Amino acid sequence: MDGSRRGRQGSPPAGARAVPPSPLPESGPPLYECPICHLSCTDYPVLQEHVELHLDECSILEGRNLNDLELAEHLQNEEDRQRRTETARQEKDDFQKLQRQYGLDGSGGYKQQSLKAMTKEVDFGRMQPSEYHRRKADMLESLALGVDDGKTKTSGITEALCQYYQNECKDIKHVWLSTGVDHFHCSFGDKGWGCGYRNFQILFSSLLRNNSYKDCLKDISPVPCIPKIQTQIEDAWKEGFDPQGASHFNSRLQGTKAWIGACEIYTLLTFLKLKCQIIDFHQPTGSSGTHPRLFEWVLNYYSSGKDSNGKVMSTSKPPIYLQHQGHSRTIVGIEERKNKSLCLLIFDPGCPSEEMQKLLKGIDGNNLKLFRRLPGGLKHKQYQIVSVDGVLTEEEKVARRQASQFFIAQKIP
Repeated sequence: MDGSRRGRQGSPPAGARAVPPSPLPESGPPLYECPICHLSCTDYPVLQEHVELHLDECSILEGRNLNDLELAEHLQNEEDRQRRTETARQEKDDFQKLQRQYGLDGSGGYKQQSLKAMTKEVDFGRMQPSEYHRRKADMLESLALGVDDGKTKTSGITEALCQYYQNECKDIKHVWLSTGVDHFHCSFGDKGWGCGYRNFQILFSSLLRNNSYKDCLKDISPVPCIPKIQTQIEDAWKEGFDPQGASHFNSRLQGTKAWIGACEIYTLLTFLKLKCQIIDFHQPTGSSGTHPRLFEWVLNYYSSGKDSNGKVMSTSKPPIYLQHQGHSRTIVGIEERKNKSLCLLIFDPGCPSEEMQKLLKGIDGNNLKLFRRLPGGLKHKQYQIVSVDGVLTEEEKVARRQASQFFIAQKIP
């Protein structure tokens, strides 16, 4: 291929064709398109050099006496290489997005997020500098002690629920409530990722009130702060629990915003010598994507071994950790209505403490909607629950640690 195929300086290269100018602005210069790769350009000399590069490459190939088949293979290989490069770039971008989404991008953890959020509050005039320094000192003290500061905690809700059901709700046949539970709301430091840790705190607050468990937990009471919970899960991994989960998180939660789920809750509870189980409701079992088997399981959990002749039963059962895609909550009880329908009572760590504290002034049918979830209100494809039902011996703990090498949840159905 000789130079006669090339355009002259100052005019469009041979084979390049003008395309309609861009509609914005209308008076803009015309665009010229490369006939080989369709690159558009307004500068004639630049486009000429660009096309000549294509022609030079073809000349090199011809100089090597490539036949049509070899040329086609070369072009195909080049296309495949570009596709692999683009796929690798896209996979890298997607992986980085997942890391950011699940708090594993190295952007800091609870402490860093708290300080950054409070600094913004000061900048926007929503917090006085003196308040910032007071909260910072309180937070650092809490982290040093490893205990939650209690600033997002609301106590007494289950007691208020018990009183309400005894006096109201004529359409309720039975209601079962867990042992007393504190509600914990997400704070500056864990907003957007802390629901799993907050639900563990909710569950833990109930275990500390239960005579069957509080002795087992006396060495780590009161309720731990989120960084302490992260440390405890890491300790469980170091002891050999759930190596697959440890590998997923690179054996590190401290200083991250990593989301945790049912497997991490189960691992931590077992590490603390609590007998628990994880149940996977991996597909809907009712019409319209509902999970009636989940509701039946919860009813059996709370009502087993108890006389159901009374209307309101405050049980010794701990609450149940409930996980679905993107969020987790805590089941603190269940209603059985006179028409035989079931309704779960759920604490959501996303509900602000201010709203929860209003309930202490009185619960009615309207604000009770914060807790109630009928089957039509739980329509995610999959749910997992973690329930506690006893204390492990040292031998049982060792056996469960060995079993966690291949973590398999019980599936229903």
